[in-house]
Amino acid sequence: MVEGDVNDLAAGTYQRETISNLYKSGIPTEIISLQLDISIEQVENVIEKITDQERILDKNKSAELDASSMDLFYLDAVVNIDLAIKHAQNSMWEALKSELTFDISMEETYKILEKYAKTKVTLVILHIDLVDSTKLSMTLPIDILTTIIQAFTREMSLIIETYGGYVLKYMGDAILAFFPVNIIDNPYLPCINAINCARSMIKVVQHGINPILEQYGYPEMGVRIGIDIGDQNAVLQYGWNIIESLINDSNKQQLVKKEYYDIIGYTVNVAVKMTGLAKPNRFVIGQFVYDVLNEKQKSTFEILDLSNDVWSYVSNRTGAIYSIYSSILL
Repeated sequence: MVEGDVNDLAAGTYQRETISNLYKSGIPTEIISLQLDISIEQVENVIEKITDQERILDKNKSAELDASSMDLFYLDAVVNIDLAIKHAQNSMWEALKSELTFDISMEETYKILEKYAKTKVTLVILHIDLVDSTKLSMTLPIDILTTIIQAFTREMSLIIETYGGYVLKYMGDAILAFFPVNIIDNPYLPCINAINCARSMIKVVQHGINPILEQYGYPEMGVRIGIDIGDQNAVLQYGWNIIESLINDSNKQQLVKKEYYDIIGYTVNVAVKMTGLAKPNRFVIGQFVYDVLNEKQKSTFEILDLSNDVWSYVSNRTGAIYSIYSSILL
């Protein structure tokens, strides 16, 4: 075999492995074809050569994981995690090839906060933060870094919305969100929604965003999430946002004043603080969230044994150190 043949063989093997990896990540064939600059037929031919045994194994593993998650946390057809993963893959890929449009509106957030203005309200707070973002900022060019973080926050925002939550604000590479507790003394549903949301976020990062970053040779992402619930959350109006609005009948612009709201309180502080205690691609919940779960759900968490110099927050109900629990199953 001549040198040219060897090189062709090596290139072909590499291409087949790349197609196989992308396909197993759930990326559509037309996207693979576009990215690798080959025909869809070539992509499909490689995919057909993936053994039936591998396909069956992948499907069985996926089915077992989905069944386990549904049984434990009532994930059902309302949330299509496979679709969310594919959406994240396509969004990240498009973002890295061209400029990303960040089109997440805060209008619904402000509408619901307006109802609670100047009151105390029970909320489930979720805080998600990137792991080792400083390392990313030192590794990547600034335009690539901002594009990746924008795409990441966009996908996480969509997941929060899907589970009935609202983005309160973006804090650099972190997101603070809340889930209202509409029924007095019945926090179970918003707590479960927040837990399901956290699990889906991690899956989308691992199986949606990271495979695309890997194809570009960029560092993979990791996240930490903290979730807590409390009834001492105050909704405050801090000022106004001035927005230009188009008057349809005259095609004129007018300035519209929109209130700027924020949430302060012990629950927000605890959720943000506990996030740093989570392992990469895991999440932690506070004692009050843990207490509303049934025994089977509680078995998917383990209590964190923390010294007072690491964690010293005191429960406002018991006066004892507030317990934190880490997820052990995704």
